[in-house]
Amino acid sequence: MSKHRSNRLAETLKEEISQLIRVELKDPRIGFVTLTSVDVADDLAHAKVYVSVLGSEEEGKESLDALNRAAGFVRSELGKRIRLRHVPAIVFKYDPSIQHGAHIAKLLRDVGVSDDSSKEESHE
Repeated sequence: MSKHRSNRLAETLKEEISQLIRVELKDPRIGFVTLTSVDVADDLAHAKVYVSVLGSEEEGKESLDALNRAAGFVRSELGKRIRLRHVPAIVFKYDPSIQHGAHIAKLLRDVGVSDDSSKEESHE
């Protein structure tokens, strides 16, 4: 039953934190950030928020640093928005899955283009 509660809290945190990043955080270092998932510990004391950042690696590091510096603000705002006895400690982690997926899609497109061109050459 505890896992069910942590999953519900994770979904709520994901929605609220994405709203906070979009509306409340005005730090110019935060670029185009996407929340990919939230993992809440079974004791509900800690939450890891996985984010993906569009842009260069340096922009990603700056955005992640800015988010981790704003974690206290995010936690206090969550305390105002969500009715909990204890708001979990927030840690932002980099999630490379979106960039990895884009890289794989590019490789597949490149293979598809080379396969199509080899088929056209063989039919001529």
